[in-house]
Amino acid sequence: MRLDVLKVFLGPDGRGGNPLGIFLDAAAVPAPRRQEVAADLGFSETVFVTDATAARLRIHTPAVELPLAGHPLVGAAWLLAERGQASAVLRPPAGEVPTWFADGRTWISARPEWGPEFETRQLVGPEDVDRCGAVGPGERLQVWAWVDEPAGVLRTRVFPTAMGIVEDEATGSAALRLGAALGRPLTIRQGVGSELLVRPDVDGRVAVGGRVALVESRDYPL
Repeated sequence: MRLDVLKVFLGPDGRGGNPLGIFLDAAAVPAPRRQEVAADLGFSETVFVTDATAARLRIHTPAVELPLAGHPLVGAAWLLAERGQASAVLRPPAGEVPTWFADGRTWISARPEWGPEFETRQLVGPEDVDRCGAVGPGERLQVWAWVDEPAGVLRTRVFPTAMGIVEDEATGSAALRLGAALGRPLTIRQGVGSELLVRPDVDGRVAVGGRVALVESRDYPL
């Protein structure tokens, strides 16, 4: 099968971005095999598009399946458009997720509670975030601090060890929850250089957007 590897939520200087694996033609891959493939690839998430026309897809971390996750949906929306199969709505198990493109970024809008929950801790400053070490197994921890509160710029790191990920480079679902909690537009700097833009949306939804780039396309033997 063809595997596309992207980086999602690239920073302004091209650094960062969370690696993502996507299979655009995965209808024939049974559910147990999808989880095995995601574990084998080792990306924080892998997307299996089961119906490209309807934009139906499944999302797996190396350890679990998720009903919704941010960077997989942003990446899938971008790749479907690149391959001439753009869809205004994506359909992960959680529900319908609108998507659009603006100013060189790909956006999705979703209800934050559709994604995984995180324990969130606000720290004093970005240097405190940077000093955080690895956490133990079974955690879904997000730490953050303001870089520039009036401008809505903050620094964050996410340690979702419960999902088989030691540290996530860019976490859209955590950004959705932070946007809902703070109730304002945000620019999130995460990982080694990723950037996520967050905007409160209508009906309790929150939008998250960022830059995407293709890393490689290759065959994956099933």
